[in-house]
Formats: sequence, structure tokens, C-alpha cells
Amino acid sequence: MNITRENLDDLNLLIKVEIGENDYAEKVSKQLKEYQKKATVPGFRKGMAPMGLIQRMYKSAIVADQVQELLGESLYKYLDDEKLDIIGSPLSNDEKTGKVDFEKAKDFIFCFDAALMPQVSLQWDKVDAKLYQIKVNPKDIDKQVEEIAQRYGKFETPETIGEKDYVYGKAEELDKDGNVKEGGVSTFTSFDLSSLKNQEEMLPLFVGKKAEDKIVFNAGKAFSAADVEKNFHLDAAAAKKFKSDMQITVSGCSRITPHEINDELFAKVFPDQEVKDLAAFRKLLGKELEKSYNEQADIFYVNEVRRQLIDNFDSPMPEAFLKRWIAGRGDKDVTPETVEAEWNDKYLPSLKWEMVDAALNKIKAIEPTQNEIVDYIKDILKKNDTPQEGEDAKAQEERLEQSARTIAKDRQNVQQIVDRLYAQNSCALFKEQLKPEAEKVTIKDFAEKVK
Repeated sequence: MNITRENLDDLNLLIKVEIGENDYAEKVSKQLKEYQKKATVPGFRKGMAPMGLIQRMYKSAIVADQVQELLGESLYKYLDDEKLDIIGSPLSNDEKTGKVDFEKAKDFIFCFDAALMPQVSLQWDKVDAKLYQIKVNPKDIDKQVEEIAQRYGKFETPETIGEKDYVYGKAEELDKDGNVKEGGVSTFTSFDLSSLKNQEEMLPLFVGKKAEDKIVFNAGKAFSAADVEKNFHLDAAAAKKFKSDMQITVSGCSRITPHEINDELFAKVFPDQEVKDLAAFRKLLGKELEKSYNEQADIFYVNEVRRQLIDNFDSPMPEAFLKRWIAGRGDKDVTPETVEAEWNDKYLPSLKWEMVDAALNKIKAIEPTQNEIVDYIKDILKKNDTPQEGEDAKAQEERLEQSARTIAKDRQNVQQIVDRLYAQNSCALFKEQLKPEAEKVTIKDFAEKVK
């Protein structure tokens, strides 16, 4: 066997694999003998058919199988031995290979097209991404305290609707005469009364009503376009134009009475910490808020840096090979024509992303390891775990380790964790490379900047 390659240019290769009879003859002979032992041929007892007949019946197919198997093994071993960093996988060059005759030929030559991964130069000097550091203010904490009191509040289903209730029922579009419109919007809906736009005008229509009561209101006056889309199950374009009167037949309502701000609530929110008073509670909430928003700020920073690295990607690409490789991967909906049509908007950005990703991992590994994933899961489990009866700290650690490894085996189940660790590792690498100065902003300012 002999494998050679020809460098067609800086990125494209032609690989030639020559397979001689000596490379496969022994395996073919062995397999033919096995066939002879098992073959049932008319006119001969089982296993007694002459080898010449067995060869005529089976040899060409066995040669084809053995040559193809040898071809795949030797080609990928060659790529590995030569340390060739190729894109995708080699593609058969049928023109140069020609027609392969496994029945008559003894020696074979196969030609493959392949392409090398471009040498990606990351343009760090062209990156100008902002890193934000979030500082919470007392109003942010006030809002968080209110949301937590609501979250841990008491759920009720009162008979009559109150000002802060959640209402549900059947909504129907009315015509200009106030009758249910034939073919109009008709759907079950539910919404929070706090989402109503014109509270002074709209709330009195709902407050005090009960099941089976009918309420008529104008959709455009009551809700934003986004809420119209959500509440009446319309598409975005239709929701923007929808200004009809609606009639809702009330099915019921629900209410959450906020939890009292007291020691019981402090213990529910922070079960592992001793919170002595409201001031300590607010301080802990502030830290949690800052941590959460700064994680979001880091993800925004990572996305901005990546976008700019991709926008400034200027490495040459073996486009002809890549288009052919994508079209030949077996997806019946992906043809050379669709690849060509979607190249600039879909395939090229995706390939640039992968190449930038590969270049980043060469600087420092940012792809989360299995141990990183397991450790992250174990930390989550620890927060909600108590030692079992008779279990010491070491036994608890071993149990949590085993549980974490079992969970981590299914990559789909932990994809969000993988994404988060990937973002954290990317952010650390970008900060090392770019050394950004963080700009301190409020939660409101950050929301405006990333909008």
C-alpha cells in the first residue's frame, strides 16, 4: 500500500491511496474458506462446493468489502500520522479515481479531495467590546423583595376579581354591532390585571366580576401589541393591527397574597444562612442580584467579543470544497443549489464560528471538561442535600459525586450547564487577552445598553 498527497494550493489537497493485491489477499482467502465451509450450493453437499465455484460466486464482493475497509482505515490513519488538520472529511474524487472493477482488477488507486483548516489569526486589536459591572441600588432591592414576597405568597382562588388578580376565561372578538364576530378571534386566555395599559379605565371593568360574567373591552386600549399577541394567540404582525373590541366570559381568577416580610421568609430564601433582620436580608439579596446580573454582563461581553472576532475574520477559506462537503452529508433537503443560495447568510458564518472556536481552544481550553461539568452539578446537589442517616462527610461526598457523574452522562440534560461553563471559560480567556476596564452601570442602564 502507498499513500501520497499533492498540495494543490495552500488549503486544498489531493490524496492518492494505492492498494495492491498483497494488501488484502490473505483476508480474502480466509473469508472465501469460511464461505466454502458454510455454503449450500445445489449439486454439492454442504461445505463441499469447489473453491473455484465459491470464488466465482463471492470473490468480487469480498474483495470490494475488504478493499473498502482497508481504504477507510488506512486513509484516516494517514491523516492522523501526518497530523493533517483537515476540515470535514475527505471526499472521493470520482474523476481521478475512475471506474473501479472489483471483479477483474487486482490493484486499485483511489483519489480523494481534502482541505486543510485555515490558519486563523484572531484580530484582538480590532475588538472593542464593553465589559459592564452591575451595581444594584435600593430600588432594585425593593423590587426584588416585592417579587420574593409574591413568589412565597399564599395562592387563593377568590369568587370575585380583585385589582391584582390573575383572570382567565374565553375571549371572543366582537363586530361593530357588539355581537360575536363570525370567524373572528376566539380563544381561551389568561392574564394578570397589572398588565393592563390604562389602569384607571380598564380595572373597573374587571374588579368585582365573577365566573360566567361577561366583560367587554377594547384590545388595543387594554394591552400592548406584545400582550395582544400572547393573550389572543396572534402572530406579531396581526397583533400590531388588532384594535377590536373583545368579550371575555370569566371562568375564574386567582390571587397571590404576598408573604409577610419576616424571619420565616428570610429562612425560606436563605435556608443555609442566619439572617437576623431586614437589613441583612436586603444585603444578601443585593449580592445575589449583582452576581446574577454580572453573569449576564459577562455573557453579553463574550457574545460581543465573539461577534467582533468573526466580523474581522479574514483567513482564506476552501469554499468550493466546503460547499461540496456540506451538500454531500446526506441531508436530502441540502443540495448544491441550497448551499449556494444560503452560503453567505447561513453556512459561512457558522464555519467562521467553528474556526474561531478552534483557534481560541488552541490558546486555552474553553470547552468544558467532563470533570468541570461533574463538579458544577455536584455543587448544585450540595446546596439541596442533607446527609443521610449514619452518613459521614466522606460518604456524602462520594454519593454526590456518583449522582453528579450519572447526571452528566446525558449531555442533553446538562446542555445549559455546558453552555454556562463555556461562557465562563470564554470570558476568562477574553479578559486575559483584552484586559478590559469594566464600566459600572445600573441594572436599568445595562438593560438599555444590551437592548
